[in-house]
Amino acid sequence: MPPHFLTETRILRDGARPVAGVDEVGRGPLAGPVAAAAVILDPRRLPEGIDDSKALSAKAREAAFERIAASALAIGVAFASVEEIDRLNIRRATLLAMARAVGALHVAPNYVLVDGRDLPKLACPGEAIVKGDALSLSIAAASIVAKVARDRQMRRLAALYPHYGFETNAGYGTAEHLAALRIHGPTPFHRMSFAPLREPRLGGAGVS
Repeated sequence: MPPHFLTETRILRDGARPVAGVDEVGRGPLAGPVAAAAVILDPRRLPEGIDDSKALSAKAREAAFERIAASALAIGVAFASVEEIDRLNIRRATLLAMARAVGALHVAPNYVLVDGRDLPKLACPGEAIVKGDALSLSIAAASIVAKVARDRQMRRLAALYPHYGFETNAGYGTAEHLAALRIHGPTPFHRMSFAPLREPRLGGAGVS
């Protein structure tokens, strides 16, 4: 069953409007920032073909992103940097990126639906929904926006550091990526607090 707008409809009927969905992408990779997006959908213009970003191909995500951008009332995108991930830990950096994404909305939400178990610090009430990207249309839309935004960022990093396959692995620890780390060492965009990079044979002197 695809994600639906039933939770949002209930909240809107209770008088809390607008409602934003929030999701993140990039908790697991060895390189690159964690990305978050907040999306306020227009109840009168719900985009079609929206699903959890992990269930869509790259081409389908890009098409869905365009439909969301054309119909949503507001979209906010934000990142937490590699430095923040290493300093704060990935959980706290993710919550920071989510809060920034909500703050980037040009329309302030009155209620927020967040994928996962934790709510970031927000100026409005909200609720965390486990596997919310498969249940809430607003969260699913945010997952697509965050994924497209982060993938574009990783393609830009791939142009600067072509050895690591960022354009295809998005910073995840694939065999190709790990092999490149053993040969070339880490870039400034690698998460040195993550276990594989704490190993001396992968940490290395690094690439400037």
